[in-house]
Amino acid sequence: MKLLLLEDDDAIGVGLSYSLTNEGYVVTRAETVKEAIESISHASFDLYILDLTLPDGNGYEVCKEIKKQGDYPVIFLTAFDDEVNVVMGLELGADDYITKPFRLKELLARIKSVLRRYSNQQADGVIHYKELSVQTNDAKVYKGEQEIVLTAMEYRLLLILLQNRGMILSRNNLLENLWDVSGDFVNDNTLTVYMKRLRDKIEDDTASPVYIKTVRGQGYLME
Repeated sequence: MKLLLLEDDDAIGVGLSYSLTNEGYVVTRAETVKEAIESISHASFDLYILDLTLPDGNGYEVCKEIKKQGDYPVIFLTAFDDEVNVVMGLELGADDYITKPFRLKELLARIKSVLRRYSNQQADGVIHYKELSVQTNDAKVYKGEQEIVLTAMEYRLLLILLQNRGMILSRNNLLENLWDVSGDFVNDNTLTVYMKRLRDKIEDDTASPVYIKTVRGQGYLME
């Protein structure tokens, strides 16, 4: 499990990173809003732990950026135990909060609880990414409230990209996966057609895609 920890207090940040690593998590630490936003622009994480007060802003700003990318779990660390801050964080989509000072065992319990809830959501067969909702139990895709009708190959292509978020997939990677699952022959030109049709259906502006990005010379990426 990959975690992003946003904490500017060095004593807390180093201690938490060490403890979480010992629990088996892969921890990336940021100390400022700028560093956190840069980290999430290059990779996705299984859970985000955000301090509220930072030298260049606050955790709310980072939470907004995270939720733009997808429905990822967020826990706030805050020294402010007042209703206004708690409610604001929850309204932005945070899943939980913990007030400083806290016990490590309590934070670990909160992390496991939040991850378990998200695991149960995935077990229900719904994948959320930005405005997209993919109902894998009945193979339906929605953008907001509107259903997007995909062909079987377009749907499979979307699933492959969603299941490999944060990874650049080469055209060969995609061709191998499409061949293995569908049993139909897919060549390089056909992949180009499927990718164009999928983008036409899910992107607001295919000239500036925000869901499926092309990494020149390497392949495709869903961040």
